[in-house]
Amino acid sequence: MTRQEGPNRSSHSGRERKRKAGMGRLVQAAREAPPASRGDSLMSHTSASTRRGDVYSRITAEIVAAIERGAGEWRAPWFHNGASVARPTNVASGKRYRGINTLALWTAGLAAKYGDGLWGTYKQWQEAGAQVRQGERSTTVVLWREIATSRQPNDDDDGDDDGQRRMFARAFSVFNVAQVDGYQRPATDILSESQRLAHAETFISNLGIRTMFEGSEACYRPSTDAVFMPPFASFRDPASFYGVWLHENGHGSGAKHRLDRDLLGRFGSAAYAAEECCVEILSGLILADLGIAHHPRPDHAAYIASWLAVLKDDPRAIFTAASKAQQAADWMHAQQPQTEELAA
Repeated sequence: MTRQEGPNRSSHSGRERKRKAGMGRLVQAAREAPPASRGDSLMSHTSASTRRGDVYSRITAEIVAAIERGAGEWRAPWFHNGASVARPTNVASGKRYRGINTLALWTAGLAAKYGDGLWGTYKQWQEAGAQVRQGERSTTVVLWREIATSRQPNDDDDGDDDGQRRMFARAFSVFNVAQVDGYQRPATDILSESQRLAHAETFISNLGIRTMFEGSEACYRPSTDAVFMPPFASFRDPASFYGVWLHENGHGSGAKHRLDRDLLGRFGSAAYAAEECCVEILSGLILADLGIAHHPRPDHAAYIASWLAVLKDDPRAIFTAASKAQQAADWMHAQQPQTEELAA
């Protein structure tokens, strides 16, 4: 939660995000992949606008439907067990997927109950010596690029702009490693739980946002640019402690002198829901990087109604939240001694 303070320090005049120790968030989504394709396509701005609208509506509808179906559980695609499936990676480049593509692959992985986060196009799997099984259905990821195009000058031009910006999108149909035959995943070193938790401690400390360990509620207070956390012993397990600590630092990433997100929304408002959703996705991204589980908690039910209202009102909201979450994740990685290069 974030806490705003007015002249009366006991006043709850600003937004307050209550995060009880050891409790958490919820929501479950499932995704049916489109028919398998062996290629990918390039879409210009004209056709892409229609395709983009379809993608917005489809993914949003799937998440909303899954949330509504999961009453009593409230799970979302960004909750995970910290294993490989939580880190969607491209088989050819070895790079991580980003933003809404990560969310789409999380959703597809949950729906199919995949145990691994390795993905690739039909051709990429062939080049890796594997074969996508007949009848398997693909999942679509989209890479948007802005490019400059030349144009003919006219009498209204002032001569300063000799081109215009247009959006092009390349849509890729990808398959999970569970959908192919003939591929042996290379062995990788896995850190022990104690090493992963120590890494999480260092990662959060490197963010440079002051933390005060006191009280019974976790929050980020913009007025002092500080995170307040209950003592470690208040949490049910280490993963819960680091998950909440990271979440509150996520709000801190939105401070005006950092990424300058809207932190002034009151509970129940669209701005509040958007920030909370952004930071939940951010937590899923970073905890996946750290190999730590991101589990829902009972107090998440308090946020669900406002999330659903925002998602139903604007199909692009989840895309915006994913984009801002990725931006915040990039900022957090930039504070570390070394950063990990990610895929599209």
